[in-house]
Amino acid sequence: MQTRLSADSRRARLVTAAVNRAEQVGIESLTVRAVAEEAGVSQGSVYYWFDSKEALVIAMGEGLIVDVTRALEAAFTDSVNLPGVPGLRELVHSGLSAIWPLVEQTADRQLLSYEIKTYLLRHRALGSELAASIATGQYRIRDSDTLLFLEKCAQFTGTRWLEPIDAVARFGMATVDGLILRWLVDRDDVAVIAALDDLSGVIASKAVEI
Repeated sequence: MQTRLSADSRRARLVTAAVNRAEQVGIESLTVRAVAEEAGVSQGSVYYWFDSKEALVIAMGEGLIVDVTRALEAAFTDSVNLPGVPGLRELVHSGLSAIWPLVEQTADRQLLSYEIKTYLLRHRALGSELAASIATGQYRIRDSDTLLFLEKCAQFTGTRWLEPIDAVARFGMATVDGLILRWLVDRDDVAVIAALDDLSGVIASKAVEI
């Protein structure tokens, strides 16, 4: 058991080193040599755990799934208890607003996450099914967290969704993805605040009181 934990620890150390270096130089410029230097090990050590750069980037992708669950849950603590669609809109807005500080605090990592997705999708086009599974898995986990949040919002406010809830969750997170990418370009915080308010209204319009 100790050996297994040691192996996991060593792999995690290399993934962390790769993420730290990639935040500085980007995925395309990332090399095994640079990862080895960042981790303070030999190149052979990196190749022992990851037989290629692709394998290392796949592991990086697995580790960059942003956990938004805690941020979304904060909505139920911080918001006023209002019933019906107005209450639903407020909960959704509180949840989305709680996510944004995480984005701002990890701007370099958000950019890296987009780079990794692009890298993995390109390798999917070259026939790597594992790369494809990681790329889709990142979205699947986040969509699942959002779906559970929206279910709880409806229960909390006495409302029901007019559309399949998985579609609502997918729409919401796809829009947030677009907002993150645009913010990385122009860093317009005011525009994001307005857009999150608009998005909350659109999402709430997909529900009615029971």
